[in-house]
Amino acid sequence: MSLLVVGLSHRSAPVSVLERASLSVEAQTKLLQDTVAAEPASEGAVLATCNRIELYADVDKFHAGVAELSTLLAQHGGVGLEELTPYLYVHYEDRAVHHMFSVACGLDSMVVGEGQILGQIKDSLARAQETHTAGRLLNDLFQQALRVGKRAHSETGIDRAGQSLVTFGLEQLALGTPVESWARGKKALVIGAGSMSSLSAATLARTGVAEVVVANRTPDRAERLVRILTEGDDTDVTARAVPMTSVPFELTRADVVVSCTGATGLVLTADMVAAGVEGRVGTAPVVDLDAVAEEDARESAPPAQTPAEDGCPVDLSTVRPGFSVMGEAAVAGMDAATLEQHGAWAAGSAVDRRDAARGTGPEADAEVIGALAAAASAIGRIPERRRPEVVDVPQRPEPVLFLLDLAMPRDVDAAAHRLPGVRLVDIESLAEASADAPMAADVDQVRRIVSDEVAAFGAAQRAAHITPTVVALRTMAADVVAGEMARLEGRLPGLDDKHRAEITQTVRRVVDKLLHAPTVRVKQLAAEPGGTGYADALRTLFDLDPETVASVSRAEESTEKNAENRGPG
Repeated sequence: MSLLVVGLSHRSAPVSVLERASLSVEAQTKLLQDTVAAEPASEGAVLATCNRIELYADVDKFHAGVAELSTLLAQHGGVGLEELTPYLYVHYEDRAVHHMFSVACGLDSMVVGEGQILGQIKDSLARAQETHTAGRLLNDLFQQALRVGKRAHSETGIDRAGQSLVTFGLEQLALGTPVESWARGKKALVIGAGSMSSLSAATLARTGVAEVVVANRTPDRAERLVRILTEGDDTDVTARAVPMTSVPFELTRADVVVSCTGATGLVLTADMVAAGVEGRVGTAPVVDLDAVAEEDARESAPPAQTPAEDGCPVDLSTVRPGFSVMGEAAVAGMDAATLEQHGAWAAGSAVDRRDAARGTGPEADAEVIGALAAAASAIGRIPERRRPEVVDVPQRPEPVLFLLDLAMPRDVDAAAHRLPGVRLVDIESLAEASADAPMAADVDQVRRIVSDEVAAFGAAQRAAHITPTVVALRTMAADVVAGEMARLEGRLPGLDDKHRAEITQTVRRVVDKLLHAPTVRVKQLAAEPGGTGYADALRTLFDLDPETVASVSRAEESTEKNAENRGPG
């Protein structure tokens, strides 16, 4: 086994990089084809979700495999290799198996314990089977990962540690209010009809929304999702399907919008969202979207280092409104050298604050008071000793439109979060919110399950590796028996059928007994770590024809391929 995985996820890369490196379904198919066409890889599978992009392969060379898979991810994701490399992680052999099983159990998810990853793994396996890029190793890996994930959810309380990304997103929109209370009676618009959109629609229906409108580029899929919602016994929600051209109108009446499409560009622009809330936000001022973009750019730009007037080392433009440049807000995050400079400036270079802080008694107090008085006379003000009052900032109106963007790349223009009356939660904000989410005690139990399953998978793969050799050995023994019986018949032409059969059976029993112990033992030894060499030893000791062993392997793979055509279980 030479399993290799190269990928990036919300744990290794910022959302902005994940967004740019995301792969459409067509791009995933092309990536799979190019992977198996590359020299180091014989199998390939892609696991692409809203917060991870991983390429799995069976390779014959580790370093060449890492280089090739990294290059392919960069090429098909449209991100330069040099830019992408710092965010990539690599797992090999048992560590790769451990990673896959952890992913399947939800341990590596943005929301720990979420179960929808199992459906995504199943889809990834089906895609690799359809493109004929999954062989024995990846079929075994993905099928076992599905079983491990199901076991984790059935044997532990990992579900209590997390929830679906949809539920977590709705909780972020509700801002602490129970989702059922917050959603009751609202009108929801779901854009897209894929697996995540279907989960979103079903979740919204269960939370008690009054209506679910489904918009999708393919009308049949939207209609099918509507039928599922309305024919279910667990909800009585009203649902209808609309074409994508109706989205601008539906925005004017929706309270909650969940978008998760495979589009490569924006589905909802800031202008569309602004038009959707126009007239629903009271007397809120009209927002200049160009100004919003400029403000976003200023916030993301690094603080300027140019000293302010009067020799003050603080950049006044970065000081929070309502705070003097002499106060504590002005020095937050300042490096030691600049802090020293600011302290000297604020005190008029008349006092060393470190020495004054170490001093005690009336003399030290008098020195500080004198220094402050000198500073006041020199610059007309003194450093603040308490946090000043914050200047009142006009409050934003209460949201009338809640947007949940679960797409990668994003469906909703990030500038929409600046619009009055709009609350936007996307993958980036979900990643930030989940960073400190508590983990349930059941996670430890799931980790033990993963470790046990990794060991069992490795043992099974190593044992399977020696099976063709054992089969070839028994085939050779059967040929020897047949040859010797043919020679016996030549020497004893008068041997009747009854005695010939008895002799043949006796010789076969002797051969089977001689081979039984060594073949059973060699399978046990091969299943242990480091046991891959036993197959080579067996071939050498019994002078087995390598082509015979290879033909057994090809026969097994052909049988497995027929089973693969029936799809993942």
